[in-house]
Amino acid sequence: QVQLVESGGGLVQAGGSLRLSCAASGSIFSIDVMGWYRQAPGKQRELVARITSGGSTIIADSVKGRFTISRDNAKNTVSLQMNSPKPEDTAVYYCNVWSRGINYWGQGTQVTVSS
Repeated sequence: QVQLVESGGGLVQAGGSLRLSCAASGSIFSIDVMGWYRQAPGKQRELVARITSGGSTIIADSVKGRFTISRDNAKNTVSLQMNSPKPEDTAVYYCNVWSRGINYWGQGTQVTVSS
């Protein structure tokens, strides 16, 4: 079993910056992919960014050039640096981890971008 604890959400002004972090703990033998998803009210959950253990990344077009994902394999952490956020980035952000074929989700952290 893997537990995910997210931190760093909150209120930020458009054009500012915010950093989300997620720490994985528990029965961790190997973590393949770590990432962030988000869900805005009335919308489906969508991928924001993901990163493999080797460092390969996928970034959603809507945040490309503004958000950066990184991970620390030794600490089992993944971070999302959000630069120049826009009001449309307002959502609950969820940490997501794939470990040995099992998908794990964090509890979610609210990010609100004010205009």
